[in-house]
Amino acid sequence: MEVTTIIKKPLVTEKTTFNATANNRYAFEVDRRASKGQIKRAVEDIYGVRVLSVSTQIRKGRMRRNRMGWFRVGSEKRAVVKLHAEDRIELF
Repeated sequence: MEVTTIIKKPLVTEKTTFNATANNRYAFEVDRRASKGQIKRAVEDIYGVRVLSVSTQIRKGRMRRNRMGWFRVGSEKRAVVKLHAEDRIELF
């Protein structure tokens, strides 16, 4: 799998922004087939930082409703990456 296809996008919320500043942890939406080792290598290659650990979770899709009826939102895989104390990622 290519490095650029493993990481889909960084997740920027209040909680992830706080974790980035306080704990040096960054969250990304990643490809469901990617392993922790592949995620680690992708973040190191793209951002040029040292990764200490990777935690992953698969968030189950759920049913949503709009005016046309019900539809399913697909499942997604998220990764929380802890960086070395001296490294930072500038997302914005």
